Amino acid sequence: MSYDNFSRFYDLLTDNVEYKKRADYFCRLLSLCGIKDGILLDLACGTGSISVEMAKKGFDVIGVDSSIGMLNAARQKAFESGEQILLLNQSMDDIDLFGTVDCAVCVLDSINHLADAEQVKRTFAKVSLFMNPGGAFAFDVNTLYKHKNVLADNAFVYDLEELYCVWQNNFNEADGSVDISLDFFEEEDGAYYRSSESFTEKAYDLADIKLWLEEAGFEVIGIYDDMTTENVRSETERAVFLAKKK
Repeated sequence: MSYDNFSRFYDLLTDNVEYKKRADYFCRLLSLCGIKDGILLDLACGTGSISVEMAKKGFDVIGVDSSIGMLNAARQKAFESGEQILLLNQSMDDIDLFGTVDCAVCVLDSINHLADAEQVKRTFAKVSLFMNPGGAFAFDVNTLYKHKNVLADNAFVYDLEELYCVWQNNFNEADGSVDISLDFFEEEDGAYYRSSESFTEKAYDLADIKLWLEEAGFEVIGIYDDMTTENVRSETERAVFLAKKK
């Protein structure tokens, strides 16, 4: 999956995310582990919105992503912001950094895009390998509840000034995954041009994620309902993990 078509429209489709507020939230989580500055790894940084916001807060940011298209957008965004961000074309489960980091974040369900449990475990092991003892790792995941009851077999339409997008889901009861297909339609000189992207999101059991973090050398500090420090509920759609490197 290259995500390169997706990268061209990603910011339009996530315009409601409020990245500054989300960056504030992740900073609060990191501070619970005593981390307020230092070198921060932004896993699956995408078009760089969180990377830029965290850099503005004083972190030295390393952004990694497997998509060249996403990184090109992130590079332009960093340039326009005036922030110095190191961007690397690497997959989450195979990061290879020049040194260690003090903390890491992975935002907006990127962990769900990993293909299977082994890939998630490798990702946690790699983050642990390059993280200083006492460092903090904060990330979010879409839950099985969201996959089954919100994404489900639903279709969504985005009718934007610059873009028309049809988002279609197919929920797989056997493993709780959702196959997602996106069709983009752009108008130029009276003609419409179509491009597509497809990928699968996997919903992993929260107890399994906690176990995999512990196996990688982390202590799980909390599992929260999104944008809060309250415990997850049965109807939580996005769960947030905060873990500390032992």
